[in-house]
Amino acid sequence: MFKTIRNAWSIPDLRKKLLFTLLIIVVFRIGSVIPVPFIDTAALQEAMQGANSVGAEANNMIAYLNTLSGGAFSNATIFAMGITPYINSSIIIQLLCVAIPALERLSKEGEAGRKKIGTITRYVTVGLGLIQGTAYFFYLHNSGITQYREGFSMVFAAIVIVLVFTAGTALMMWLGEQINKNGIGNGISILLFAGIIARLPFTCNMLIEYWKLGLGSGEAGSAQPQYFVFVILWVVIFLAVIWIITFMQDSERRIPIQYAKRVVGRKMYGGQSSHLPIKVALGGVLPIIFASSILSIPSTINLFLNVKEGFWKGFFDLFNSNSWLYIGLYFILILMFAYFYTTIQYNPIEMANNLKANNGTVPGIRPGAPTAEYIKRILSRITLIGALFLSVIALVPLIYGKFTNMGGLSLGGTSIIIVVGVALETVKQLESQMMMRHYKGFLD
Repeated sequence: MFKTIRNAWSIPDLRKKLLFTLLIIVVFRIGSVIPVPFIDTAALQEAMQGANSVGAEANNMIAYLNTLSGGAFSNATIFAMGITPYINSSIIIQLLCVAIPALERLSKEGEAGRKKIGTITRYVTVGLGLIQGTAYFFYLHNSGITQYREGFSMVFAAIVIVLVFTAGTALMMWLGEQINKNGIGNGISILLFAGIIARLPFTCNMLIEYWKLGLGSGEAGSAQPQYFVFVILWVVIFLAVIWIITFMQDSERRIPIQYAKRVVGRKMYGGQSSHLPIKVALGGVLPIIFASSILSIPSTINLFLNVKEGFWKGFFDLFNSNSWLYIGLYFILILMFAYFYTTIQYNPIEMANNLKANNGTVPGIRPGAPTAEYIKRILSRITLIGALFLSVIALVPLIYGKFTNMGGLSLGGTSIIIVVGVALETVKQLESQMMMRHYKGFLD
């Protein structure tokens, strides 16, 4: 990877794109440390220090958004909402393209249709950012972090804070689009990557705190030697997860295809063998993100209500990431959305018809309905393997934290999949652009 970046840096055109991408990342990080107005920063820092302390049990929604925003959420900055509203909006529109015929027709109209769907996605993003920003304001207000508590001043402060959060979401969406046009890689993915990487120092600091806890030199005073083993085991699991993700990202099932020979005029076409590749991780990280978003709804509601006792407090606690109910629902939802994503992305009947139209057949399988059934069976098996892979990656950090009580570590399975996937995809784009510029010789 580093060799590819070094080689790309030596090409002036790619160097400009890399510098532009780095500039956008710098702008993103600057916006992630500028707080919104009318916030009591001292009260906010005190509240977040307690939530980020060793062994603290953080709100699942806050932890999820804080990780994807690179710590901007916990500091109530301009980019506190991160790019999450855009991700959710993209997923929602993608799902609606299957359910609503008008959107489905737009998706099949080529470049013009994609532009219209992109415009709709932007509007939905702003709406989701407005809702999410309003929820976060109520959380800040109920926690005593806003400066004005009543009257017209409170209403004015609320409007300003919510609009700044929403504007930050729109600006991040625009920054991502600029990377798509003038930079390297997928803009939204790059911003997610930068935000997660920005949390690495925090994660390392938490590991050091747990290590000190094992030595007895931390705030707790008395030594707890088991944390030596816990920290070492965490590092081993972290490296193993990275290796598994790297291996699974490029894994695919290749269905052999044989094309029949045909004579057109005085020339003969076809007769070659090929394959139909089906990736194991078909949906990438999307099933995990969508499952996390669904399970974060109770936490989002609690941001509005700020319930601290009674029946509803117990109900909302059921959806905390430390509960077995949350872990079980998380596993089921990842499986469901993995299959659902595969269903909307791949149509076995259409694939079989395309093969038949091009005189292609799967060896040993009759064209038409038998081929469609065969592809459907292969897709089902591959999706199950991919869904189980995603489930393991997503649940291992949760289960590990539950048994070891090592709370506060921000790099979960979702974050690692995003980081590794974006890094691999960006390197592939660099390599493809270098090949287009004939960076390598024909025989290299």
